[in-house]
Amino acid sequence: MVLTGGAKRPEAGENVSDRLLVSGAGSPASNNLIRSLRADGASFRVAGCHSDRFVLKRSEAERRYLTPPSSHPAYVEAVRRIVKAEKTALAIPTNDADVRTMSRLRKRIPCRLFLPRHATIDLCQDKYELGRLLLKRGVPAPATQVVTDVNRIRSAFRRLAPRSRLWCRMRTGSGSMGAMPVDTPEQARAWIRQWQAIRGIPASSFTLSEYLPGRDFGCQSIWKNGELILVKTYERLSYLGMGGHLGQVSSVATLAKTVREPRVVEVCARAIRAVDPEASGVFSIDLKEDLNGVPCVTDINAGRFSSATAIYDLTGKHNMVATFVRLALGERVDLREEYDVAEDFYVLRDVDMAPGVFHADEFFDGIEEARG
Repeated sequence: MVLTGGAKRPEAGENVSDRLLVSGAGSPASNNLIRSLRADGASFRVAGCHSDRFVLKRSEAERRYLTPPSSHPAYVEAVRRIVKAEKTALAIPTNDADVRTMSRLRKRIPCRLFLPRHATIDLCQDKYELGRLLLKRGVPAPATQVVTDVNRIRSAFRRLAPRSRLWCRMRTGSGSMGAMPVDTPEQARAWIRQWQAIRGIPASSFTLSEYLPGRDFGCQSIWKNGELILVKTYERLSYLGMGGHLGQVSSVATLAKTVREPRVVEVCARAIRAVDPEASGVFSIDLKEDLNGVPCVTDINAGRFSSATAIYDLTGKHNMVATFVRLALGERVDLREEYDVAEDFYVLRDVDMAPGVFHADEFFDGIEEARG
């Protein structure tokens, strides 16, 4: 473990209830989370950790620690040393791998972790098993078939008929990894074989599912002991890096706007209660509308904030990240089933820039018309 920050260590007797540790430090998700905490105006002090010193260098945390990857056996001891050195009150993982590891080892980490049950995290990180459970419980989700062999893809197409277009994607991972719309078994077979040949990804890592052509939503919510505390929604309008992405859809939006969609909230609440009636922590859900305009759950990111959390934190009455931290630290939060929406706010994101949040009325401020 290597320390790369310059701030002084906490002195004995200091109030440390506001000391946080954020994993994935330097990543967009981590930096956006830290910016949201600072925007709240509270006195949270943040240390960050990451296994890549070059990513870590970009972190906006006050102190930065280099650790092994969360998959390494030495990771938990590195985190324990940081928690003790920083007198950390709460650790917040910011990616799926760190969520899974911290959850599995939560009894060995000497600070608070406001995470869902480990079985819930395991379920949500397998998109195929998640979709099966949701459909079984009557929650809208795309019909899906797992791929077992590239030579048996035609039978999966038949089982999903009469749908002419399907969505081919990996059953684990984030950022639309390996996702591609396909119209024929030959296209799906070629796509999967490319991943096998170039990345060594087996065919069994892929699924084929109903293609959802409608609007694309994000919904983030905070829960405690099965009770919904706070929820917000937005709609993705365009996607990051689409010029070089055949799928033309991604979970990472370059332009999104806040929307009031009670039907999306209703589906998301049903989904969370289906996967864990005693849910606690943060859940970030992706949904797309089917041909009939019904929002269907495609992903549930259990235990971590969306990388686009700025649109939730910097609009509306309540900062979601700050609310989460206060709830995790046992502070009183007088919210119950609050659907917090400030409509017509937009978030703009791109590579090498912090997210910008603007109201629709601000888009033409300071812009001169020169188109003739």
